[in-house]
Amino acid sequence: MKNIISELQWRGLVHDIMPGTEEQLLKEMTTTYIGFDPTSDSLHIGSLVPIILLVHLKNFGHKPIALVGGATGMIGDPSGKSDERNLLDEATLNYNVEGIKSVLSRFLDFNSSEINAPVLVNNYDWMKNLSFINFARDVGKRITVNYMMAKDSVKKRLSGEGEGMSFTEFTYQLIQGYDFYHLHKEYNCLLQMGGSDQWGNITTGTELVRRMNVGEEAKAYAMTCPLITKADGTKFGKSEGGNVWLTADKTSVYKFYQFWLNTTDVDAEKYIKIFTFLDAATIDALIVEHKTAPHLRVLQRRLAEELTVFVHSKEDLENAIKASNILFGNSTSDDLKQLDEATFLDVFDGVPQAEISRAEIESGINIVDVLNEKTGFLKSNGEARRALTANSISVNKEKVTEEFSLSNKDLINNQFVLLQSGKKNYFVLRVK
Repeated sequence: MKNIISELQWRGLVHDIMPGTEEQLLKEMTTTYIGFDPTSDSLHIGSLVPIILLVHLKNFGHKPIALVGGATGMIGDPSGKSDERNLLDEATLNYNVEGIKSVLSRFLDFNSSEINAPVLVNNYDWMKNLSFINFARDVGKRITVNYMMAKDSVKKRLSGEGEGMSFTEFTYQLIQGYDFYHLHKEYNCLLQMGGSDQWGNITTGTELVRRMNVGEEAKAYAMTCPLITKADGTKFGKSEGGNVWLTADKTSVYKFYQFWLNTTDVDAEKYIKIFTFLDAATIDALIVEHKTAPHLRVLQRRLAEELTVFVHSKEDLENAIKASNILFGNSTSDDLKQLDEATFLDVFDGVPQAEISRAEIESGINIVDVLNEKTGFLKSNGEARRALTANSISVNKEKVTEEFSLSNKDLINNQFVLLQSGKKNYFVLRVK
């Protein structure tokens, strides 16, 4: 087997690793699982690292299992949380589980016939028939309260402010540990991976596997990756509008592309190793090229391109680049009219807007009236005429003169007109 640990280490993807893990991965195809809790019906870019870990495992000849926590999602993971989570109702939870399965299926082929084909499981399937008494006897008896209370996720909650930790959340690490035991028994799963905040839960799982088995059957390993941060210390994965999601209905492809394009030089150098599958030689060459001309943002552009194709598609990337060029490149009226409504609004998010009725535009409106009276884009008719004489006014990216009249044929998506004064001053006219 190729050494996946050395690959993950140079990429900055190893935080904690249990002794013997690297040797096991070098020895044979190893079944490995990572869990995803269904707190939403999609996943955001904070989940990209575990997804990428699963893809690396597959690429290196190991068998990845993606676990969606239909059962653990009913409780809520206390790791890194200062307060008890609100419990989700069953209908919401089931909806979220299906959404996450759909997202994961875009990155891993769960229908593959290969020997190391990825597997998708839901822990609700084996937890739903397990009685509390049996769980307490067979599982709870194996792990002491002393062991569980020594975990950081528990200690922080018990020693911090607030209401402490309910018994429900206290049992979370046992239930996650039982997942490992079940997958170990059913799939010969020997390794669990996750974020560094999961180390306590994961090692409880390895401990449970060892205590519920004997000899060679008691082998279990653990590895975590770092939680990704920004160079300035702020939380990774959020934009001004909140989380950056992996589905276009929650975060448009354009905004997804722009998020990576706008990363700092320091972060881009780190992220291109973590979030892409480019080899070391390619990445080193990109870093050197970037440093010779940082203003060209070579790293950011390649990072944004690789991730947009990975999460969405090549076609989506091309459309996102076209949309970006609307603001920053030499785009045309035809390029503008190819934007769908959602992308158009994303591109011009924050640009001043005004509305006029459809009846007004049907008979045509002189451009001077549009610029001043109808929109207030320019302060007076005189200013509008001067700007038109100076050839600095564009309608839908095309220069116009004082004789121009706005009509239905100029509408983008049958409802928008883009006005522009100079290079950077935009205004959106919405027709209702």
